Amino acid sequence: MSASNLAGSSPQGFGQPEPVKKCEDLIFDVGLHNGEDSDFYLRKGFRVVAFEANPDLCQRCRLRFEKYLDSGQLVLVEGAILADPGSVGETVRFYKNNELSVWGTVLPEWADRNSRLGTSSATIEVKTVDFAQIIRKFGIPHYMKIDIEGCDMVCVRALKQFESKPDFISIESDKARFSNIQHEIDALVDLGYDLFKPIEQSTIPALQSPPTPPREGQFAPHVFPEGSSGLFGFELEGRWLTVSQILMRYRLIRLGYFLLGDDGIMKNWRFPGAKRLQWIVAGILTRFTKGSVPGWYDTHARHRIVSDLAAEKMS
Repeated sequence: MSASNLAGSSPQGFGQPEPVKKCEDLIFDVGLHNGEDSDFYLRKGFRVVAFEANPDLCQRCRLRFEKYLDSGQLVLVEGAILADPGSVGETVRFYKNNELSVWGTVLPEWADRNSRLGTSSATIEVKTVDFAQIIRKFGIPHYMKIDIEGCDMVCVRALKQFESKPDFISIESDKARFSNIQHEIDALVDLGYDLFKPIEQSTIPALQSPPTPPREGQFAPHVFPEGSSGLFGFELEGRWLTVSQILMRYRLIRLGYFLLGDDGIMKNWRFPGAKRLQWIVAGILTRFTKGSVPGWYDTHARHRIVSDLAAEKMS
């Protein structure tokens, strides 16, 4: 089953939030890529609505998940999510990364960054997707994973239109400025999210495995591949942090980006002893961030409507 025909309907006007059914067995995988995450969600028994703009990846996943598409457990929405999706049939320029498919984006500034980091992009035209209209059709999911290279907050802001919100949501945290991270947290708080976890993504294949008994869906033995978002919701390990605690953690994480990240001031040092100094700084920051430095973080958020009884599943 495909939902490509849903692309590009008119955006909802302002007014009272809409009452849309919440579905506890539903997950939105916004940024399907090769299906690293949807594979896990599907085998845990969840229904999945997956979004992907790259037509090559869509074709690959149609073959990989044929049985789930045929049964209706998986719906594939093909196209790019924009703040203003435009009219039916409208297209947008998409920068398809030639070396790292996960870096595909609709944002020219992100494509420029990718070029500075040594990759190239081919420009193609893809359909636009009205994210809010997809929510109206399929309902509010239990968990929403968002990773669409610079447009994550478009999906977060779309949730303002609806009375209900996902119990859990995750986004890729901004690396450029701490103020951007603060805006992300503020937007989530405005939607009713009050507890947070920063999850360093590069360590997921080595450190995460599904708990038994399961705390989300059914148990599915799984080895998380590189690039996957890993565990979610009640199955995430570690303590949930308040707003002030998550912002303090991100101040330290942002310091790692500033010093050792893609455009970090220490990254290109070439004088004798520079590598050792970088290693020392990374080690010190690791003690405080509790993750690799500079790292690659997703922010997981838990909505306040999640009951205290349900929260005990995490203990």
